[in-house]
Amino acid sequence: MLIKIIAIGKTDHPAIQELTELYSQRIGHYLRFEWEIIPDLKNTKSLSQSAQKEKEGELILKKINSSDELILLDENGKSFDSVGFSDFLQKKMNAGIKQLFFVIGGPYGFSDAVYQRANGKVSLSKMTFSHQMIRPFIAEQIYRAMTILRGEPYHHQ
Repeated sequence: MLIKIIAIGKTDHPAIQELTELYSQRIGHYLRFEWEIIPDLKNTKSLSQSAQKEKEGELILKKINSSDELILLDENGKSFDSVGFSDFLQKKMNAGIKQLFFVIGGPYGFSDAVYQRANGKVSLSKMTFSHQMIRPFIAEQIYRAMTILRGEPYHHQ
């Protein structure tokens, strides 16, 4: 299975980029893993929040095929502990899904079209984090899930 994370805008914080790359490389030892970075929209000052979400949504949906599984990282999504998240990923792998996409929305979230296309939503926390900070968090949790599934000593109960 390929896990791909779609994110809006490049990371301009070196520490965030460094942590994200660290865990992304570690995930690569277990399965295929990629990032798809959608460039920030230009001239957003003239757009309403709704219009910006719609434009970002169109760009997100262009990256997804009908057979792909699409999971939104959303504060109102299903919450897991780390073992539960590893079980969630194991079920996706067992289901024969070829491509599993996690999507990090832009600063205003997702368009209605993206919500309608999504196969589910996952929350990493009840707290709100910037769309930049979520990148190392989701990468670390995917890495942690892989070590849990392999019985490796990274995760401690």
